Amino acid sequence: MLQLHTFRWKNSLVQGLLSISFLGMNASVYAQAKTDFSEIKSIHTLSDSDNTAALKKLQEYKEKLGKDADYVLRAEVLKTLIGILYDAGKIKEADAANAELLQLAKSRNDNDMISLALIGEAFQLMDQGKFAMALVKLNDIQQSLRDTKNAEVIMRLNIAFGMVQMAIGNFDKSLSYFLEALKQTDQIPRRQVQAKLYRMESIARLYLHMHNAEKALETTNDALAMQPKTESPKIISSLQMTRGLALIDLGRHDEAFEAYKIVLQIANEAGMPALAATALGNISDYYLNVRKFAEAERAARFSLEKALSVQDPFSIAIAKANIGFALAGQKKFSQGIEYINEAKKFFMETGSKSDVESLLSEIGNMFEAADMHKEALAIVREQQKLSDELFRSDRARAVATLQEQFNAEQRKKQIELLARENQLKDAEIENRQLQQVILMLAGVLMVMVGAVIFFLYQRVRRTNEKLREANEQLEFHAVRDPLTGLYNRRSFVDMMKGRIILPEGERREDALENPDCLILMDIDHFKNINDNHGHAAGDAVLVEVARRLRSTVRDSDMVLRWGGEEFLIYSPRTNPAQLKNLVDRILRSIGEESMEVDGMLVPVTLTAGFISLPFSGLPEAVCNWEKALQIADMALYLGKVNGRNRAYGVSKLLIAYEEALPVLDHDLSAAIKAGMVELAEVHGPVRQADNPQPASQGTQDADLTSIIK
Repeated sequence: MLQLHTFRWKNSLVQGLLSISFLGMNASVYAQAKTDFSEIKSIHTLSDSDNTAALKKLQEYKEKLGKDADYVLRAEVLKTLIGILYDAGKIKEADAANAELLQLAKSRNDNDMISLALIGEAFQLMDQGKFAMALVKLNDIQQSLRDTKNAEVIMRLNIAFGMVQMAIGNFDKSLSYFLEALKQTDQIPRRQVQAKLYRMESIARLYLHMHNAEKALETTNDALAMQPKTESPKIISSLQMTRGLALIDLGRHDEAFEAYKIVLQIANEAGMPALAATALGNISDYYLNVRKFAEAERAARFSLEKALSVQDPFSIAIAKANIGFALAGQKKFSQGIEYINEAKKFFMETGSKSDVESLLSEIGNMFEAADMHKEALAIVREQQKLSDELFRSDRARAVATLQEQFNAEQRKKQIELLARENQLKDAEIENRQLQQVILMLAGVLMVMVGAVIFFLYQRVRRTNEKLREANEQLEFHAVRDPLTGLYNRRSFVDMMKGRIILPEGERREDALENPDCLILMDIDHFKNINDNHGHAAGDAVLVEVARRLRSTVRDSDMVLRWGGEEFLIYSPRTNPAQLKNLVDRILRSIGEESMEVDGMLVPVTLTAGFISLPFSGLPEAVCNWEKALQIADMALYLGKVNGRNRAYGVSKLLIAYEEALPVLDHDLSAAIKAGMVELAEVHGPVRQADNPQPASQGTQDADLTSIIK
């Protein structure tokens, strides 16, 4: 299934600029101003539903106002005009208005207003793909605003930082900036609800980049539930666009298509061609997902026409990419590749690394769908060159939920601490009451005192036992995965933090002869299990895989759920000669017998990557556990590419580590090809019931790899 939703961030960037609507103003200037802004406010409100009419009225108002009008009023007109021009797709005119605002602010030495205009210039740089230059400009602006207390200026600066960090792939930093901007919406003087909705939309877009469609959908639904407070079709269109992208990722294509149609209708009615181009591009992507390639091509060509009319380079590149994939789906590979190469060239020239990586992924999927595995492998190798600079999909999902997990854990800890505090108070009250009863009974019934004391002691002991059990449960859930009961990632990271790393000259011989072992595993085709049998069946498979893994390894081995469908086994003091046997037992324990789920037999296999720690006798100061796990991850990925149901292990270095590690850090395939490492291979069990894999069509379009490059 072809998707290109990762490239749609550019429209979100422009919308982020529109959402702030240039309403901020120096507080002292506002205090001095006596001009009535009701006309500008009404035009701004009109732009939420009819951008064309609002633009006409504001331009007429600006001409009537003249250059001798009050400074505050002129600045407000320019700020409002910039946002409406961007929505109308008149980018050059909007940039000119921003330049006029900058000159006006400089003439009055209004530092906050100057900063707002400079932030607009940073967005222009991002619009051109010059992210490094934009980041430098934003850092300079931040230095000049050290003493400002203008909440709206601070909010806009955080928005701009969040956008550029998202564009270059620093998703964790982007999330922190967006959350700070959302916090600042409570402090701005006007249009707080509109600003809050646009901030939530930006956060949802970020979740999409981090491959967390569930969180993106949840965030947009929360925002749409607030939209009756605004009555703004423009905001609704932006939220519906993001909602459609999330629905596509979740496989709910028909719902996504309805959301895109809503956006297209609003864009056409409100006179917003740039938004219409984006909506048509996403409709094209919908048709690609449902494999209606002729319809996808038609929608993409309409999108290209709209994008060309507003000279939007990112939308033009996205439309060309969609046309290329639609043509490839119709077996017109040579024509399709021409369009795809134009899009690829643009994203590479602009330095948009996350877009290039996503495009390479889609090209690889295209080759794989055409059974052109050799060409697909070449694209995968090219994609690996970017992997060290961008989060892998599992890392992205982990970072995507970082803030939510943090908040949830804090709330959970507060509730648990409150419950424990209440239990302790109840126990103290109960103990005091029991002591009073003991004293009374001691004076009245001396004969029964022993029995009464024993009875009360038992009650106190049971109370303390309950407290102990509560504490044990808290400790268990802190280090265990709630679904499978396995150790979680946090417990492993905490354990490895305490790992003693000896200097090179002090390595113990037993650590070299019986090193630790890391085995990283991923369930093959797990998405198909969820799609075909439901998420409940997927959970049941995860639980059964966890059970089989625990029963296969030693009691001293640590089995973890690493995340999603990934598992990790940490096997301390493992004889290297027995390592392949251990991996073989693991593959057979999962793959030899199908798993029974709701009366159905579901075949399940694993693909794994494994490595020893210390690796190849290297001191861990040179190759620590994180780097070793990264190499095991690349070995796992190599197993996926070569047919799944197998494991690859990097046994040892064949050359000096100073030469090998720089290559091995980025490209395992290249290191293997160059004879730098020794690779161990373990095949999973042969299943009679499995359907044979189709033969690779090696002669079909054999020169596509060279065309892509």
